[in-house]
Amino acid sequence: MQEYVEQQTVAVSVKAARLTSRVLAAALKKTLAEMENQRRAARTPHGKQSVKKLMNHYGTKNAIKLVGAPKDFDRIAREYHVDYAFHKTGPGQYLLFFKADQADAITAAFSRYTEKVMGRGQEKPSILGQLRRLVKELAAKPRQKERAREPGKEER
Repeated sequence: MQEYVEQQTVAVSVKAARLTSRVLAAALKKTLAEMENQRRAARTPHGKQSVKKLMNHYGTKNAIKLVGAPKDFDRIAREYHVDYAFHKTGPGQYLLFFKADQADAITAAFSRYTEKVMGRGQEKPSILGQLRRLVKELAAKPRQKERAREPGKEER
């Protein structure tokens, strides 16, 4: 592992009319700052996480009460790429913590979640019941025999 780290190099290109030590130092500072940002972003967890990990993120956090199964919300929240955490407050009741700067994405995910939950309350027509009803209608309908003359062989 140590050899791998030693072998890696960083290429920095600087466009300057005159390359001075100050210009080179500023370019190296910017490069190191960018590398630090990438390292921090790679360390920061995304998606569903514990409340403790979410609170360690930079910025403010908000919370919403959630009644129902968090598993259903997980599926929808993954599509919106939000960072969130659940805290159980009672049986079937949770607090959903999320970053304040992702409020729009959480609102969209939450509205889609409520659509899904509210849609479950509507009764869907039973396919088996529809088949039984159609069979009764066909049985009640009188049969009409149609006699059709089939074309026979042509005489020569």
